[in-house]
Order: sequence, then structure tokens, then C-alpha cells
Amino acid sequence: MCGIALILSGVRIDLSSLIVDATAYSSLHQESETLLFSVDDIKAALRKRGPDSLGVKSIYLHVHEGMILRSLVEGEDPTKLSYLKNELILNNSLVGRALFVGATLQLRGVNPITQPLVDKSGNILVYNGEVFGGIKLSNDNNDAEVLIESLSKCCNCLSHDHDGTCFPGKYSVPEFLSKIKGPWTLIYWQESSKTIWFGRDALGRRSLLIHWPNIKDSRLMLSSVAPPFATNESSDIRYEDESWKKHFWEELPCAVYSLSTNASKMDENPVCEVKRHDWRDPLLQELIKWDRSLVEPTPENIIEVHKSLSIEQGGHLQQEVLAALKESVRRRTIFSGIHLCNSPVAVLFSGGLDSMILAALLDECLDPKYEIDLLNVSFDGQLAPDRISARAGVNELRKVAPFRRWNLVEIDAELSKLTLETKHVMSLINPSNTYMDLNIGIALWLAAGGDGWVSEEIDGNTNNYSEYHRVKYKSKSRILLVGSGADEQCAGYGRHKTKFKQSSWDGLNEEMKLDMQRIWKRNLGRDDRCIADNGKEARFPFLDEDVIRLLLNIPLWEIADLRQPSGVGDKKILREVARMLHLQGAAVMPKRAIQFGSRIARESNRKIFGSNRAANQASAGSALFHPL
Repeated sequence: MCGIALILSGVRIDLSSLIVDATAYSSLHQESETLLFSVDDIKAALRKRGPDSLGVKSIYLHVHEGMILRSLVEGEDPTKLSYLKNELILNNSLVGRALFVGATLQLRGVNPITQPLVDKSGNILVYNGEVFGGIKLSNDNNDAEVLIESLSKCCNCLSHDHDGTCFPGKYSVPEFLSKIKGPWTLIYWQESSKTIWFGRDALGRRSLLIHWPNIKDSRLMLSSVAPPFATNESSDIRYEDESWKKHFWEELPCAVYSLSTNASKMDENPVCEVKRHDWRDPLLQELIKWDRSLVEPTPENIIEVHKSLSIEQGGHLQQEVLAALKESVRRRTIFSGIHLCNSPVAVLFSGGLDSMILAALLDECLDPKYEIDLLNVSFDGQLAPDRISARAGVNELRKVAPFRRWNLVEIDAELSKLTLETKHVMSLINPSNTYMDLNIGIALWLAAGGDGWVSEEIDGNTNNYSEYHRVKYKSKSRILLVGSGADEQCAGYGRHKTKFKQSSWDGLNEEMKLDMQRIWKRNLGRDDRCIADNGKEARFPFLDEDVIRLLLNIPLWEIADLRQPSGVGDKKILREVARMLHLQGAAVMPKRAIQFGSRIARESNRKIFGSNRAANQASAGSALFHPL
């Protein structure tokens, strides 16, 4: 996991292609006298995400004969830079400054790198993500280095149709980025076109926040995480598809964007125009639309559903899902030998269906010499439901894979003693601002930290918890497998059952589609920021492009059958996958969200509202919190 940022100052930004009434914002070209936070604040926030290295590059932009030109990359020659900057100011040709920040958590490649990367042509890249397919990349390659090399070969046109200056066979930046399989965010200065490209993968699996220029702060800023400051600062912007009071920071909608000089709009001060570009890969467009063709079963389908297959025989569809999930986990166990530890990959672990499947598949994909850390958080000691199921789950895993060393890391917390930590997580989840977001964020942040206890066996007995003693343990795993996406795609939420009762199969399908199309905004950005703050990288096997495509092509009634009881019909296909992995106990586990399974929601309700009953009456889950 890395942290990236861009701070662009001193230029006017034209947002007319994104915002309905952008006049007020495109006219804001003077820098605010008082800034809410400094560059150092952003660097400090990013450094937690990327503890291995931190770098900064600035380019000063100036105007010559109506065109924006780059002057010099900061760091090439500080003396010359200072002299040139002063000359530009004296000649009234200084337009602005673009500052790129990159903090690196290196998990790929054999040689250490420092971001931002700058190539011989003057292109600059800051990147946070993982390439799991779509472009050629060996296990020894660092994906950021491969990306800047590939991006340098892109044409410099902004149109998908390409203009007459493009060489035959060249591809545009949006075309190239559409090919990537895996989570990513990036900010890229293309020297040949004097354009800043930025964006976020189509599923939003990595966080990227944006601040549009306003009267509080005239800078355009992108950052993986918001630095700590008043989280209730906001600005009024009206979008084509939504209208409400916008936060100072917003989740950047998933797309590729360009920020380039618009010569036709120049007067005394150049204008940089922001444009949003469509994804160019047809298969990727299908995933975004998330249209399922087989939704409602016919009477013949229902008869087939009730025909039982033996567990040993298994079903063809279940075997396909198992194979796709295993390949997804295999891709996500790629790591370099740099900063290697005894347990390089851990699992966010509740002992429930999703985390048990991930743990079992990780065992099949990871070299037997490595241990596997299972990270479990509780706000009620050994009595929390997730702690009970985690202990049962690790016992089942030890029977399935007895030669693997499984470390159940029990992370205990008391909400009343987490005042400073709570304030910190409030900043991390920004712009999310409900108590539910906060509870989930705190649980994820503590779990990812991996600072807890493991139980050492007494007389070789690892199954009887009455015969063990606990010792302090700090997980050093840099990669954390998380089960996000399983409930959205396989009808695991209670609201799915409610929708099915109200509107049958079509209603269920629409609710699942809604969940998948908003997961970037409701879940993934928030979760990424909380986990990455510990110098860990979250990887989501259920949100692999191939897994999503396969599940979408399977008839809905094979994915879930909500006419059946909880623990049977919900996430039906994953329960069958669990049985194929010999996880009989996990296969019947009911869904339990982390805020309830860890019991942080109960403790939060008592602290904020006085009781669970009062919290329910106040709709505590959606209630907004106020900064401490």
C-alpha cells in the first residue's frame, strides 16, 4: 500500500464538464490567504501508508505565447530552480506549481524504489496499487516502474478517437489504464502534452480523495487520505446527478481524468480544464454495468435446484467458483523478498464463511514454510461472537491443514480507552461520517495493526482453550486479505432478504446491483484508509475482475436462494465452496457484520446513546458523528 498526493496551486480550474454550475469555482485563481493544512500535514498522513520511502517532486508551470510550459522538476538543480522561479515571477509568466508526493510500501520488485518516479522524458508518476493482469509483469518487476515505462509510450491526445498527430498503433492513456486488472490509483504528469492524468480503478479498490478549489482553499488536491483537520469543513457544489452539501474532501468517482490547458479559454490567466474519460475495455464496461441475464428461475430451474448432488461429486458451477477464487488468492500472494517476515500474508478473520474460505485458499497458495496470521478484534474479550467463531474456525483450519502454523491473533480493545485513537480514525474515514462508519473503521484499524495475543499450546493441545497460555504478539504481515465483496455479490446482507420478500428475484437483483455500484463510495475507500494507516495493504480476492465476471454469469438462484433459512440460502454458492474445502462448520455460519461480531456497535451505542434500545430508536447506524 502506498500513499499518493497532488497539490496544484496558482492556476484556474475549469470544472464545467463535471459540475452543473462551475462558474464560481473556475474563477477561483488566487490562492487562499489561510490554508487549512500544509504540505507537511499531507506528507505525515501519507507516510503511515508508505513507511519505506517518501519523496516529493514539484514542477513550476509558466506561459509562453499562450501555451503552458513546464520549467523544471524540483530536485534536479535547487540553485537553478530558485533562480528560474524568481525570473518567472519577475517576468509575470509563472502560472502555478504542481507538487507530487509519494510514500511507498514496497511489495513488488527486487530493488527499493522511491516515488515520485521520473523518467528521462520528464514524465512523473505516483502510483498506489497492484497489477494482477492485463499487462505483462513478472514477479520480479515493480509494477510502478513498468507502468511509467508503458505510459511513456502512450499518445498525447485527449480524445479516444486519436487526432492526426498520433502514430499508428499507439494507445491513449485511458485505453492503457483500462487494460489493468487489479486495484490502483495514480497521478501522472505527461510531459509531451503538459497534461496531468489521474484516476482510480473501475471498482474503487484503492482510496483517492479530491478537493475541488473553493473559497476556503483554492488549491486542487488529490490524496490517498485526508490529513487531520476539522472534518466538518465543507463546500457547496451541485453535480449533474446529485445535489447536497459536499465535504472539503470527497471520494473521487471511479474513472480516468485529465487536467490540461485549454487555450480557447485563456485570457490573462490560463485555465486548466478537467475532463472525465470513459473506460475503453468492453469487458470492464460490463462489470461496471453489472447486468445479470439469468435472474428469475423457471419451474424447470426450480426442479433442478432441488436435485441434490453429493458433496464429494460437487457441482460444476461450484468448482468453477472455487477455481476462480483460488486463482484470485494466488495472485494476491505475490510479494517481494524485501521486508519479508515469517507471516507475509494475513487474513482479517472472524471465523465466518468468507474469512474461512480465504484462509483455506491461502493455505493452498502460500509456501508451507510461512505461518499465517489470522487477525481477530474483540470489544468484549472472549465473549464477542467473532472471538468465539474465530476460535472454532482456527480449530477447523488446523484439522484441514495440520502442517501449517496458524496464529490466531486476538486483539482486545476497550472503546472507553480509545479517545485519541477514535479521533484519529475519524480523520481516516473522512469523508464518511456516520457512527456505523466510525465503528467499522475503528475495528478495521485495530485489526490491521495486528497488536494482540496468541495462545501457545500446553502439552501439544491446540484445540482445548482451557489448556493454553497467551503471549503478546505483533503481526508483521504487510498484506491483509479481506472478504469485501462477498456479501454484495452473493446476497449476504439482511436487506437482501428484505428486498427479496418485497420484490422477489428482480428486487433482489436490483438491490445487489446497487450495492456493487456504490461499494467504492460506501465501503472500499474507507476500509482502505483504515487498513493502510498501519502500513498494510488490503487485498480483496472476492473483487477480482475474473471472480466478479464469473459470479455475474451464474444464474441468481444458484448464487443464493433466500426462500431458505439464514445460514443456508444466503451466499448459497459460497457455502457449497466451503464444503468442497472441507469447512463443514464454516459452511453453516450466519452472516455477522464486524461492528456486531466484535461488539463495538454495542459499546458505542451505550457510550453515545446510553443503551442499545435508545440507539435503535435514534437510528444510530446512520446517525452523523461530530468531531471530537
